[in-house]
Amino acid sequence: MTRVLLLATHNQGKVREFAGLFSQLPIELRSLAQVEPTLSVVEDGATFEANARKKAREIALATGMLVLADDSGLEVDALGGQPGVYSARYAGPNASDAANNSKLVAALRDVPEPQRTARYRVVLALADPHGPLGDTVHVEHGTCEGRLQLEPRGEHGFGYDPYFVPAGHTLTMAELPAAEKNQLSHRAQAARHIARFLAQYLTRGRIPEPGQP
Repeated sequence: MTRVLLLATHNQGKVREFAGLFSQLPIELRSLAQVEPTLSVVEDGATFEANARKKAREIALATGMLVLADDSGLEVDALGGQPGVYSARYAGPNASDAANNSKLVAALRDVPEPQRTARYRVVLALADPHGPLGDTVHVEHGTCEGRLQLEPRGEHGFGYDPYFVPAGHTLTMAELPAAEKNQLSHRAQAARHIARFLAQYLTRGRIPEPGQP
């Protein structure tokens, strides 16, 4: 039986990524733009996990749906971990990707290439308060190490992808084919864990025990 999974995002780039990552699951994906376009949650947590948990729980309670939320961002070593949880609004509230990237490049202009190490980090949170999960919020983490360049390359992806080169690669995230990105990205790592959890949760109607196949 197919179940609707609400993605707690208006970001269509994320929706497309999850559609590919969850293609084998008995779910129908919907975004906030389709279900509750005016619904929003204040992301005031100090960590990615705090924000992801809050979004998942509050949106699930408001809609009565099975909800998957994420909080993710870029941590730059030379900038002390910034922009971190402020990645989407690095250049200010409602900042565009272009504005955020422009500020990032300016901050790194005098940083030598070997020192421009960074990582994408994500936390996915699944909430189903009216189902077997109850008050529990299930979370998974993902990280992708890499480095930053100062000139954009590539037409795919979103956010900082045109500037981020994953470790062991020469192409930016925005240059990688979707299939390859979905093998190595931070979101792909966490999504694979969530997908395994969901496969059991949806078919068995209960919270999977740790270590179950």
